[in-house]
Parts: sequence; C-alpha cells; structure tokens
Amino acid sequence: MTDELLTPRQVYADYGFSPQTLANWRWMDMGPDYIKTTPGKGGRIKYKRSTIEAWLNAQTVSVGGAAA
Repeated sequence: MTDELLTPRQVYADYGFSPQTLANWRWMDMGPDYIKTTPGKGGRIKYKRSTIEAWLNAQTVSVGGAAA
C-alpha cells in the first residue's frame, strides 16, 4: 500500500492547517516533514499522510500528569 501524498490545500481540508501556516512552519524549520517535488523557491510541496499523522501524535499532550 502506498502512502497518500497531500498538497498543502488537501492538508488544510483534512487537518485545518492553512497553506500559509504550513509555509510559515517550513520557513521556520518546524512542523511536519515535507517533500519538495520541484526545485526552487516556487517548488511544489507534498506531505505524506503518515507523516502528518505521526507529527500530530508527537504534538499530543497527555493530561492528568504533573504540571508542565
């Protein structure tokens, strides 16, 4: 089974992170890993669905433990 590749607009539709937010995260070297399919500043960006899911899991904060 292949991992689905999502455009920033598809990420927005499925997860609610706007394309601009994703671009800001890439610029700040944070957020989920991405694939750049063409070179240059205007290169096409894709995200693996599994990468988005793993990144979200890593951001999950457990409640009920000691205060942060």
